[in-house]
Amino acid sequence: MEQKNYLKNPKILFSLLAVLVITVLLFPEEGKFKYSYQKGRPWVYETLMSPIDFPILKTQQELLEEREEKASQVIPYFEYDNTVANTQVKRLKGLQSRNGINEHVLYYVIESLYNMYSVGILPEMSEDISTVGTIVVQRDKRAQEVPVSEVYTPRKAESYMKYYLSVSFPNYDADSLYSQYGLSEYIVPNLVYDQSRTDLFHKEAVDYISPTKGMVYAGQLIVSEGEIVTAEIEQLLDSFKKEYEMTYGYADSPIGVGTGHFIICLLIIASLYAVVYFTNRSILDAVKPFYFVLTLYVLIFVLTVVIRNMEADYLYLVPYSVFAIYLSVFFKHKYVFPVYTIMLLPLIFQPEIGVELFFMNLTGGIIAIISFKYFNKGWLQFLNSLFIFVGMSLIYVAFLLSGDGTLSLFNARSEFRLAVNSLLVIAAYPVVFIFERIFSLVSHSRLVDLSDTNNKLLRELAQKAPGTFQHSLQVSNLAFEAAREIGADMILARVGALYHDIGKMNNPQCFVENAPAGVNYHKGLSPEESAMQIIRHVDDGVEIARRHKLPDVVTAFIRTHHARTLTFYFYAQYCNAGGDPENKEPFMYHGDLPKTKEQVIVLMADAVEAASRSLKDYSTESISALVDSIISKRLSDSQLVEADISIKEVETVKRMFKERLEQVYHERIAYPTIKKA
Repeated sequence: MEQKNYLKNPKILFSLLAVLVITVLLFPEEGKFKYSYQKGRPWVYETLMSPIDFPILKTQQELLEEREEKASQVIPYFEYDNTVANTQVKRLKGLQSRNGINEHVLYYVIESLYNMYSVGILPEMSEDISTVGTIVVQRDKRAQEVPVSEVYTPRKAESYMKYYLSVSFPNYDADSLYSQYGLSEYIVPNLVYDQSRTDLFHKEAVDYISPTKGMVYAGQLIVSEGEIVTAEIEQLLDSFKKEYEMTYGYADSPIGVGTGHFIICLLIIASLYAVVYFTNRSILDAVKPFYFVLTLYVLIFVLTVVIRNMEADYLYLVPYSVFAIYLSVFFKHKYVFPVYTIMLLPLIFQPEIGVELFFMNLTGGIIAIISFKYFNKGWLQFLNSLFIFVGMSLIYVAFLLSGDGTLSLFNARSEFRLAVNSLLVIAAYPVVFIFERIFSLVSHSRLVDLSDTNNKLLRELAQKAPGTFQHSLQVSNLAFEAAREIGADMILARVGALYHDIGKMNNPQCFVENAPAGVNYHKGLSPEESAMQIIRHVDDGVEIARRHKLPDVVTAFIRTHHARTLTFYFYAQYCNAGGDPENKEPFMYHGDLPKTKEQVIVLMADAVEAASRSLKDYSTESISALVDSIISKRLSDSQLVEADISIKEVETVKRMFKERLEQVYHERIAYPTIKKA
């Protein structure tokens, strides 16, 4: 078969370039950390000295403990009231004018009040806050944490004033002075408790906890060669890795990192193209199926990047296995596995869990490809989810065991995400019908619907051209059996055979199988005119298929079922009437050469079934000679040069045709008549 350079097709080339540009632009910009390590194992690289300053991150356990500690501590929030001090001093001076308080005593009392009010006096309800240790005081729109020991409670304020009076007037009894002038009335709280701000301040304190606990400076040792990675060293390495991937990894050499990303994306896309080229070139011939493959790859890439930017662990939720099912719905399994494997390669480049994700979803995809073939209807689809979940869980456990030999790092949350992942495979499956419409693909279920002879188009064929309909049924039976013999798509071959002659509906009387006895449509027509009427049923069929929105893969059978053969009956008439044998053009079909096994099978089954009706002798030898003659003629006329079928498979199809035709045209016993007495 002639090798075709599909990259010369601008549609294919531009689509590949578009995917390359999209993936390069979406590729995460940070550099990839080049060290791999695990707690309890030796450091296998050279001694690592920090090339940068970076903060030491707290562990999840440390953050949790600090958060719990913050949650248990409630720091009260108070607002400082500037008016209280002046109000109480004014009241006290009014009392002095009425009761004649000693001015010297009044001076020291006022001074003590200002001293206490300037610091702050708490209300009675806060007598028990001494256990808190700290309060927040807002003064002049500025909030500040203040130790409880530095502010006054009413009781502490009373003690302070008595002490102040005793020091100022040693000859007087401080308690008597305090009681005589009723000074307790002037000790009023000027710190007002704010419940709403206390709650808000507490929430902010719990929500904001510093994620770091120290610094490592450039040139400082992180880990020595051969040293066992302890929990402390692991935390240092985790902190260094985080800082490296966020800033240093990309900023150090952006051109180098970008070039590396470009090469990776280019190699993956080139691999995807190569796999399609060497396994199933019909995908490239039709172009739209190739668009479908590229679209799935871009979807996988975009999903991976977007979800990874949200939270890397959420990648466990992505049902990558459904992409394997999408492929298997439209393509044979032997093509699906290598294509799906290439599509998953972007997962490998995810930090920490990339390799694990790749093998996990590769296993899930393989299971999906196999199990979906048998469990694809109703509740049986949940068996697919179960099998996928078990397979992915085994890979998850295998990676845990390969780490430290134990399941100490087993995460129930990750296992739950895998369970959700396997259920999402079922939920995401209906999207396949959208792909079917967009890319003009045909799923197995659609082919089954098209093979129903009670559908509108085939009923119309049966009514308008009953002979052609019966011929199509026989061809479909032959094609189905032949496809089964050589491992081709049986349903597709059957459907192609059922619709290959629908163009005859436009002029059914032109074809002998539909003409009433004694009626010859071609009487009075020249051989060229008759040939033209016969040949046009191909174009008519394509137009009918377009009007009824038949899939392209079915329409292809209409175009290829005569390939570029001659209407030999009328060509022979033309030659026998003295026509130029070299003038074959008016008698030649201008269809496409068959490319797939299914198209070849229908072409041969159509010719064999039609010719078999003209046999006068249905012996084994006669049928064998007919089949050999017709198929050999197709081979010698180069009608199969573009077909993806081997000589061995052609021979298998020939053998099957002979067996089936012998069964159809077996000799029948003549029933005896009853002799009259």
